Amino acid sequence: MARLLIKTAGLENRTFDLRLGINRVGRDPNCDFTIHHPSVSSIHCEIIVSADGVLLRDSNSTNGTFLNGDQITEAWLTRGQEVRLGDVDLFVESTEVNVAIPKYERERPKGPATLEGGAIACSRHSTEPATYRCTHCKDVMCNYCVRIMRIKGGAPLFLCPSCSNKCEPIVGVVAPKKKKGFFARFADTVKMKLTSTPRTRR
Repeated sequence: MARLLIKTAGLENRTFDLRLGINRVGRDPNCDFTIHHPSVSSIHCEIIVSADGVLLRDSNSTNGTFLNGDQITEAWLTRGQEVRLGDVDLFVESTEVNVAIPKYERERPKGPATLEGGAIACSRHSTEPATYRCTHCKDVMCNYCVRIMRIKGGAPLFLCPSCSNKCEPIVGVVAPKKKKGFFARFADTVKMKLTSTPRTRR
């Protein structure tokens, strides 16, 4: 951890444990690190801690910011250097920066489930066998999920409901026939009546 130690009499042995980001130092009680000394400005300087190191930057202070005796506007700090803010002396005890990056483990996608007999189950209907596989995202789906685009005068296209890319039938899987709804059965009944041979009168 980056740390500065005050050496001036009356303020000695105070340490500033710097945090990542901007650390404001000055006489103002709202600063991150307050130094009650008349030679220190309200906001005297900023100490910026980043993955690149520790940067000291003067904030237009009245009595100046010094590093190893030289007045600076901005300078990188290293361990063992002397910093002076007005008439207050500090020692750079450490410039070690620990930037912790949290680990996020992505949940691995589960493989497709299998039904009795070894058939792959549809990713959306766990009890239905997958009859199509997307050529792009590799999703597997049953007859109820695949989108069918019928082209006049050509073979129908089977499209993935997830990415709208082309799907191919899974070899060796017999697709169950879709159950007809009420209106479909009604239409078939009407069609049969219309196409039946009329009875001859006796």
